Amino acid sequence: MRYLNFLAILIVLSACGGNSEPSVNLEETATPYSEHEEGLLGIANRFFSPLPEVATSKNNVLSAEKILLGETLYMDTRLSKDGNISCNSCHAISGFGVDNLATSPGDEGMNGDRNSPTVFNAALHTSQFWDGRAEDVEEQAGMPILNPVEMNIPNEAFLVERLKGIDEYLEMFTNAFPDATDPLTYDNLKLAIAAFERTLLTPSPFDAYLAGNEDAMSNEAKEGLYQFIKLGCTTCHSGVVLGGNMFQKFGLYGDYWELTGSDPIDEGRFKVSGNEAEKYMFKVPSLRNIAKTGPYLHDGSMDDLNEVIRIMGKLQLNKTLDENQVNNIRSFLESLTGELPTKVAL
Repeated sequence: MRYLNFLAILIVLSACGGNSEPSVNLEETATPYSEHEEGLLGIANRFFSPLPEVATSKNNVLSAEKILLGETLYMDTRLSKDGNISCNSCHAISGFGVDNLATSPGDEGMNGDRNSPTVFNAALHTSQFWDGRAEDVEEQAGMPILNPVEMNIPNEAFLVERLKGIDEYLEMFTNAFPDATDPLTYDNLKLAIAAFERTLLTPSPFDAYLAGNEDAMSNEAKEGLYQFIKLGCTTCHSGVVLGGNMFQKFGLYGDYWELTGSDPIDEGRFKVSGNEAEKYMFKVPSLRNIAKTGPYLHDGSMDDLNEVIRIMGKLQLNKTLDENQVNNIRSFLESLTGELPTKVAL
C-alpha cells in the first residue's frame, strides 16, 4: 500500500509540470526512503537512464583516427587567433570539463557573458549552449573558434590555411578522413572535435545504482534521490544526463536575479529568438558532475551548491527546503560525480 501511495504522489508531481502546486500534502504522506527501497530503485529507472558507453551519431561515425585528431585539435592553442587559448582552456578535461570561473576569458582576454558549461556528457544533450542555438556538438564545435570574444579566428579559411601549413595535421586529417578528396576542411575539423567530445562520458555511482547495485549509493544519497523525485525536480532534471533535454524559464515563482544577485540580467533564449514567450528561458543544465563544476547557473553567479539547491526549490518549485532536504539532495548530486575517461584523465 505504501508503494502504491508513493506511485500516486509521483503521478501527481509529473502532471504538475512545475507550474502548479501538487494536490497532495507531501509532508503528511512522506515515509522514509528505506520503506520504499525496491520502489525507489524502480521509480528512479522511470525517470533516469544510465550513461551509454559512447554518444554515437549516425552523421559522425567514430574512428580511433578521428577521435585522436579531435583530441589534438581540442588541446591546440593554434585554434585561437593569437594562440592564447584552446578548447581545453575553458572546458578543461582535468577539471570535469570546466574552468571553475564565473565567465571565461577569450583569446584577447575579454570575458564572455555566460558560464562555460561542462563538455563531459554534452554530446547527449538535445541542443548546445545555454540558449540552444547549436543543434549538436558537431555544430557547436565550430562556433567558439569564430567568436571574436572567444577564440577570435577571423574566418574558416584563415584557420584551414594555418593548419594546412602543419605537416602533422595534414597526415592526421588524411588518416581520419581517408575517403575525402580534401581531408583538411573546416567541416571535418568540427566532426573531429565532436568525435572526441562524444567519448567524454563519466559513469558514476548513480549509474551503478540504476543498474541494480543498491550499495553504490549512500543512505544519504538515496534519501536525497527520494526527495529529488518527491519534490518534483524530475520535471526538468530527468533522462540520461538529468537535464539537457528541454528549456525552462528560470524563475517560475519569482525574478531569479533577486535571489542570485545577477547583473546584468540575462534574458536567455529571447536574446536570439526575439520571442517574448522565451524571455528568461535557458536550456536546463545537466546535473552530472555538478559538485565539481561550479560556479553555477548561466552566469556563474553562485558558488555555493547548497544555496543553489535552495534557490531552485524556491524559484522553480515554490518550496522552502529545510537544511535536511538540502543536505540530502546534495548527497544525491554528489553521487552523480563520475569517473574521467582514463585515456584523457590528466
